[in-house]
Amino acid sequence: MALVLLIVVAAATVWVTNRMLTNRFTESTRNRAELRLALYGGNLVSELRRNAIVPQLLARDPTLISALQSNDFSMSTQRLISFVEEIGAASLMLLDHDGRVVAATDRNRLGEAHRSEPSFVDAIRSNSTIFSVIPREASGYRFTYSRRMADQSEVLGVIVVEVDLQKFERAWAGVSDALMVTDTTGTIILATETRWRGLSEAEALQRETPLGAIQKAIRATADWSTLPADAYLQGEAVMRMETRIPFRGWRMTSYTTYASIREKVNAVLALEIMGFAILLALAFYFLSRKTAVRMALFQRESAELRELNSRLQREIAERERVQENLAVAEQTLEQSSKLAALGEMSAAVSHELNQPLAAMKTYLAGARLLLRRDRPEEALSAFGRIDDLIERMGAITRQLKSYARKGSDVFSPVNVGDALASSLSMMEPQLRQRHVRIAKILPDQPVYVMGDRMRIEQVMINLLRNALDATKSVSDPEIEVILAVGETATLAVRDNGNGIEDFDSLFEPFYTTKQPGDGVGLGLAISSGIVADLGGRLTARNGQKGGAVFEMQLPILEDGLEAAE
Repeated sequence: MALVLLIVVAAATVWVTNRMLTNRFTESTRNRAELRLALYGGNLVSELRRNAIVPQLLARDPTLISALQSNDFSMSTQRLISFVEEIGAASLMLLDHDGRVVAATDRNRLGEAHRSEPSFVDAIRSNSTIFSVIPREASGYRFTYSRRMADQSEVLGVIVVEVDLQKFERAWAGVSDALMVTDTTGTIILATETRWRGLSEAEALQRETPLGAIQKAIRATADWSTLPADAYLQGEAVMRMETRIPFRGWRMTSYTTYASIREKVNAVLALEIMGFAILLALAFYFLSRKTAVRMALFQRESAELRELNSRLQREIAERERVQENLAVAEQTLEQSSKLAALGEMSAAVSHELNQPLAAMKTYLAGARLLLRRDRPEEALSAFGRIDDLIERMGAITRQLKSYARKGSDVFSPVNVGDALASSLSMMEPQLRQRHVRIAKILPDQPVYVMGDRMRIEQVMINLLRNALDATKSVSDPEIEVILAVGETATLAVRDNGNGIEDFDSLFEPFYTTKQPGDGVGLGLAISSGIVADLGGRLTARNGQKGGAVFEMQLPILEDGLEAAE
């Protein structure tokens, strides 16, 4: 009866597990498919809208208008080529009033006639930009924006911008989902399967190879653990997802297979069945060997005691040898620790002196130029700044010497606003050279904390420099600095770069995402240690509008402590 009950429990467990996991994994797969579909649709609309403004700008180009008026197109093609590199469009074409290509980024298309194409006919008749979907002779479609070019009331020609949507098909080819984009008429204009273009969705699905009786039986067996399929694509059950693209009534449809769901569910079921099989085998084994095990138990215990005694003697001898080598190991470990601290301090000195040295180089160049222009007073001012930087380098080296001896600094009240102003002043040459826009939000009243001003400025400079490096690939770099007062004094530095990918290793020494030579990865590690020594904390996160946000929180100086000072 116990064995029968075990079999019943096993069957019920497998059935319930199959239903629960199938529902859970199917829902998660559907959610991921919806997210991918929204991402693909957003990228498609972004590409279309980015190119929509191009014809309106090129239609006002005086050089192209002059070429159409004079029929001199010797430099028009070269001008369009210079535009296409900046715009990122697939191609640009200039048509005269007869629809003939007189200039194009693809020189092979010069002289082509487009008089009957919608991109030319509709643009001539309209005062606005026209979007056209034109079938290619071989396969697929061309997507173009066109706009007529006129001089007062006279129509001179048409500018045509071809949008490269084929790159999305090439990108989709690497994913496991099947994707298609249909226009308002239901015609497929983009798809991962090239043979689907120009068909409706129903016609595309009917093109799959008919299944034989054996294949149908295999498919039914493979689909036993899934929910009812939305459709079958090439003999495989798929999940159909559809979303509306906010562009001319287009729709995007994806087909996701249940293969990953089957693999996950079957893996868990296999483990459960294996577990129950092992339990059943053990039950039969113990029923048949119950008496023999009892008789052999005493002999086994005697042998185990002898083995345990021998093992204990070996462990005693091993412990004696370990104890003899313990003194030597402790001396080696102490020496290694000293060498590691020396290496970290040397790397930190190299990292922290790069910023003042770069500023000194800038001021020296400016002073040399001022002396050549006979402006010695201003040159002396630059030399004064260089002297301040030398003083600061000496202070930095003193702070880095104390970095290895945490907790030995003497703290005093520090005005956070003044420290921020000093840090921004030191970073001024780099910020001016990069044309970075700095936005500062500061409270009306001064904010005081108890600490070491030099170390606080050191943290600020590290955060500003990281923000400056993070905006190297941004066309319009921006850094925002916010000082807020509450239970703590919070300084937030936000940039509009690419954000943070690896939070786990962010504050680890020697971890960096910069190119070789730009940094050694000690800035945030040193800054985190300084803030911790001051009784605060340094955190990082990604901003809601992109970029990274670093926040330094320090205990605010209370009125009683401030009066005592």
